[in-house]
Parts: sequence; C-alpha cells; structure tokens
Amino acid sequence: MNSHNRTAPRVSTLVAVLLIPFYIHAANQAPPPNKPEPQSPASQSVQAQVDKRTADAAEQKRRELMTEARSAIDETEKALKALDDKRNRDALAALASATGTLELILARSPTLALAPVRTDVVTHDLLAKDDTIKAAVKEVRERLRDGDVQKARQLMQGLASEIELRTLNIPLETYPAAIKAITPLIDAGKIEEAKTALRTMLNTLVVTTEIVPLPKLRAEEQIKAAQALAEKANRSKEENDKLAQNIAAAREQLKIAELLGYGDKKDYKPMYQQIDELDKKTAGGKSGLGWFDKIRQQLAAWL
Repeated sequence: MNSHNRTAPRVSTLVAVLLIPFYIHAANQAPPPNKPEPQSPASQSVQAQVDKRTADAAEQKRRELMTEARSAIDETEKALKALDDKRNRDALAALASATGTLELILARSPTLALAPVRTDVVTHDLLAKDDTIKAAVKEVRERLRDGDVQKARQLMQGLASEIELRTLNIPLETYPAAIKAITPLIDAGKIEEAKTALRTMLNTLVVTTEIVPLPKLRAEEQIKAAQALAEKANRSKEENDKLAQNIAAAREQLKIAELLGYGDKKDYKPMYQQIDELDKKTAGGKSGLGWFDKIRQQLAAWL
C-alpha cells in the first residue's frame, strides 16, 4: 500500500494501548453458525496456499514499517518515564532525539503523512454455507427493521471473512510539533502538564486498516488449480472431477463474497459468466491454453 500523501483525506482511529501485540482469530468469536460448517474437499485443498498468501501479505506490510518511527515512539515513552522519575534533563534529551528522528524522516520523504510503526494481523474466517449466511443476513435485516440495533450489531460481527492489516502510524503533521510544544512546559517546571501532553500524543496515533477478503484469495487459488488441470491433455477421470470441483469451489467463494457484501455487485455477473464459460470449455476432458486469462484478470482487479 502506498504511503499516504499529506493532502489526501484520511480516516483515523484513536488508540489507547500501543505496545501490546495481538492476533485475533474469529474462531474465538461467535460467528453466525454455532460451529464451523464442513467445507468441500476442493476448498480445503487450497487452504495451505491461502494461509501462505495471508502470511505474505502481513510480511509485506511489516517490510514497510519504519525503524526510525518506532525509535521516535520509544524516545517519547522514555521521556514520559524520565518525567515520572523526576529526571527532567533526561526527558528533554529523549524528546530532542525523537524530534531529530522525525525531522530525518521528513527530510527523506517530505510528502509522507503517516510513518508506519507496527502492523497487526486480525483474521475473521467465516466457515459457513450459502444458506447459513443468507439466513444470518436476513436476521440482521429483521433486527434492524425492528429497532434491535445492538442485537443486529452482534450478529454482524460474525459476517466477515477477511484478514485485516492494522498499521499503527505516527501522524507527521502533528507529532513533531506536539513534541516541540512540550519542551517549554518542562523548562517552565510544568511537569504534570508535560506528562499529560505526552500521554495524549501516545494515545492519538493513527491506525489505518487494509482489508483482504478471504473469498477472493480462495477463488484465485481455486482458479489457479483449475487452470493447471485444464491445460493438461489426456486428463484422467479423477483429474476431470477435480477440475470441475475447483471451478465449482471458485463460484462458491464468489457467492460467499457477494453475500458478505465485498466489492461492487456489478463486478460479480461477468465473473459468474466467465466461470460458466469455463465449465463448458473444460467439459468432456477438453484442454486448452488461455482459457483462464480473463477470469484471473477479473479477480486480480476485483476489490
């Protein structure tokens, strides 16, 4: 994901706890079905590839993190601890170090608005059949119609199948200026005011979230597996069956994504049409090259 530009609009979330790493999996929550529903063998067969792509996405985000930004946070916390211990000179030195670090970041990247510090991965994996999801969505709508907003909200928490890449960032427009405003408070002996200002800084870092729908990853892996078989001449009956199952599983994942509201509804019809075409082209053991190019392009551009 590209760095935010200073002039770009942004959505931010205030966070109070900054340094506790976490990993949440929706299996520990309460999704619409009482327990995960059985998945088709074709769906299970690509899970290892989906897990790898999830890990790769997280690793890519972590490669974008800035060691300098992490250092600026550490120095800010060090300053707060020094003030608690009545070591004002050490606090000033730590703040000067943080300011210098952030100025270095800005000198290298003048248009950078957010300096990424840490990325956490949150996974919501809804293992349910179409009918179960439809029933849950219907119940949510009924709850909302009846004014049971909180019950609807609880149900909706389980209606997601995705990974969230949550990145904690330093807002470069405000953080350095806030540090500079705290230094005179320390010089004037207004230590409690300085500590309050430091805590406010640490509690108002910006969280950005990137969503990767799991049905998209699964559909892509099913199509990739189907393509490998479709390009093979003289397939066995077992291979023909597996090819048909892969195509069916890709259609199923698109349906799940549509029910969960991922992407634009107008994007689904052409993808369903392509999958129907693939069913026809590969029927009867037929093989060929290039048949899957369009659906793979559609999936890559989708979302």
